[in-house]
Amino acid sequence: MSKTIATLAGGCFWCLEAAFEQLAGVESVLPGYMGGQDPAPTYEKVCRGDSGHAEVVQIVFDPAKIDFEMLLTVFFTIHDPTTLNRQGHDVGTQYRSAIFTHDDTQKAQAEAMIARFNTESIWPQPIVTEVVPAGHFFVAEDYHHHYFQRNPYQGYCLAVVAPKAVKVRMEFRDLLRPAS
Repeated sequence: MSKTIATLAGGCFWCLEAAFEQLAGVESVLPGYMGGQDPAPTYEKVCRGDSGHAEVVQIVFDPAKIDFEMLLTVFFTIHDPTTLNRQGHDVGTQYRSAIFTHDDTQKAQAEAMIARFNTESIWPQPIVTEVVPAGHFFVAEDYHHHYFQRNPYQGYCLAVVAPKAVKVRMEFRDLLRPAS
């Protein structure tokens, strides 16, 4: 079975992880950091904006079950790609919207989707999502892994993460992994 990697930044990585781990064909979703200059980013450095890194998720998926374009469709549905360096109350370059591409095909697909959405005026403002080559992926600290699953009643999870996870379940029912 062939596996492919997608790396996406769209605000808090807890939100992205909770959304993408529900999808059939997604083998794993790992929170981490990418796109900065710090050779040893930590959550504290990233949150302060000191590292230049964005909070990202690295998604390993089976393209025979879910393709990159569908992952991008979900990505653009669960965050606001028109706000520069912010998602809701999360403000700073660490919360920027970015697609870190792993090859020329991903780059072309991402750029084409953004161009199409801008032409169709899907949002009232232009999309500011960066499309940049993937760099070194730094895995986030263990306590961030499956954060929403382990902390569903934490305030931020209730207010911000849960609505995004629900939106995926409502809008992408046919893409969900079977209930276990």
